[in-house]
Amino acid sequence: MSPLRVAVIGAGFFGSRHVQNYAALEGAELVAVCDADRAMAEAATGRYGGEAIADPETLLGRVDAVSIATPTASHHPLGRMFLDAGIGVLVEKPMTRTLAEADDLIAAAARSGAVLQTGHLERFNGAYAEVCAQARSPRLIVARRIAPFRPRGTDVSVVLDLMIHDIDLVLALAGSAPEEVSAIGGSVFSPTDDFAQATLRFAGGCTASITASRVATVTERVLSVHTDDRVMTADLGTSKLQIAHRDTAGDAAEAEVVTDEHAFTHGNTLARQLESFLAAVRGEAPVVVDGKAGRAALDVALAIIARIAEGNRL
Repeated sequence: MSPLRVAVIGAGFFGSRHVQNYAALEGAELVAVCDADRAMAEAATGRYGGEAIADPETLLGRVDAVSIATPTASHHPLGRMFLDAGIGVLVEKPMTRTLAEADDLIAAAARSGAVLQTGHLERFNGAYAEVCAQARSPRLIVARRIAPFRPRGTDVSVVLDLMIHDIDLVLALAGSAPEEVSAIGGSVFSPTDDFAQATLRFAGGCTASITASRVATVTERVLSVHTDDRVMTADLGTSKLQIAHRDTAGDAAEAEVVTDEHAFTHGNTLARQLESFLAAVRGEAPVVVDGKAGRAALDVALAIIARIAEGNRL
């Protein structure tokens, strides 16, 4: 089987990680790294190979798939160009700036038959995958994602910077869009919101509480799911999972609550995401996080931002 020809658009912090991982994948041939700042592209290709270019249009006809890891404003025009050419696209989150742009990319992928995947890499976390396998009819989902301040990414709200990861995870668990969205948020060091808390209510009674902050003193990525018979808490940073449930070996009425602990291979979730993307491009597997999923997360994120702007900014 011949390797797929791939390129990365955007050689910044996250784009360079895509470059590094593609270079290490057996099923990929890193053809080029593209960045408007050619020096950044050259720095990446100097370490990992491929051609450094500044014009993404020169890749048409030369690659089978691309990762787009540029500022969000360019996701739509770049994605549209490659999808129209029948080239598979993995676009980093948030998928686009607007729902109209997201809809246009989804339609372009449908017309050309090209793969469109959104970069919600927490879906490939082993602890989260096990939560999904056991979380039948979740009643309460609590997500907390906090990190110390750093200037990168502060041009957008923390909702689009960090919280959107957990929005995607919650939507996948709930299986539908929320019926109600409420939120609060505020800024400490940035021109945009640095912290936010959102509550989502779904048909059937499930409620999700999501907290995100980029001005914390510690780093945490924790997801807790309450069902009718167990509580699962996943540390997404370490890929460890705790499951509290009743010991059914004896009398159910007197059964003690026990906690099982599971540790999953932490590994490289980005590499697993890229492998999944390339498998979809080859037609070997379905797209795990398709354009519709990316749009759904964006829709809720924009609703949360709107609720904060409606007078709920602290």
